[in-house]
Amino acid sequence: MSKAGEYTIQNEYLTVVIQDTGAEISSIKDNHSKEYIWQADPNIWGSHAPVLFPIIGALKNGTYTYDGVLYGVPKHGFIRNNKNLKVLKHSKSTLQLQYIYSDETLKNYPFQFEFIITFSLKKKSLEVHHQVKNHTANQEMLFSLGGHPAFKCPLTPEENYNDYVLKFQYNESSDRHLIDENGLQNGETLPFFNNQDTIELQHSLFKDDALIFKDLKSRKVSLAHKTKGEVLSVSFEDFNYLGVWAKTDGNFVCIEPWLGITDHADTNGDFKQKEGILTLAGGETFNACFTIEIF
Repeated sequence: MSKAGEYTIQNEYLTVVIQDTGAEISSIKDNHSKEYIWQADPNIWGSHAPVLFPIIGALKNGTYTYDGVLYGVPKHGFIRNNKNLKVLKHSKSTLQLQYIYSDETLKNYPFQFEFIITFSLKKKSLEVHHQVKNHTANQEMLFSLGGHPAFKCPLTPEENYNDYVLKFQYNESSDRHLIDENGLQNGETLPFFNNQDTIELQHSLFKDDALIFKDLKSRKVSLAHKTKGEVLSVSFEDFNYLGVWAKTDGNFVCIEPWLGITDHADTNGDFKQKEGILTLAGGETFNACFTIEIF
């Protein structure tokens, strides 16, 4: 039974709770009632799984320009913390929520958009499907899109954070792209993967904020216990950037598929030139999906 402010979907394997504010996944439990989602301790990080649209990360000075006009959008966009999403469908195993442009949104984001997010259970997997529509027939729309799910780590009280690893689909040889104190790309990189497929989790990994990767071959990452094996995976075939993040005092890890990325510190603010920005022709629809699988 769903409570006020949240929606529940379930099948014989999983029970998932999604908040009506921001369409955040706030719980994924298996049929043994084991919780897989971070429970948003406000003293550490008070979110579960923000939905990122129409930007990823931060804008320099919180603003951008489009056709010479200055606009502002909050960090990660305006789906996060949004209390005005409309339910299009809620069945036992599916929830579909919508947010559509208004006179108010046009003041800060000059596109006639429709954003639909659908959560569907398929056996032990939760599919998170995003649909973006451009309702202006003769104007291109610019946007970014991403997920920010935070998974409990460790999963049980007797385990430790460093008992866990992230296991990638393929061996990788990628650099980490660094960000500054304002959450903006500073143009610097550090070698990270050297033909490896594993990140050993430790809190100190995140002392300089997120691990950001732009050129991974992998489109699947698993959270695994070093001796007990995989506990869950995130598959993100439709997304070309990946962020991995946690608070240094938080017992969670975020696996973040992105289509787009935070601003560069030296950006001129022109939205059309923003790295990773997607372009959608007038009247067209864009689709992207990532999947969380519980083992």
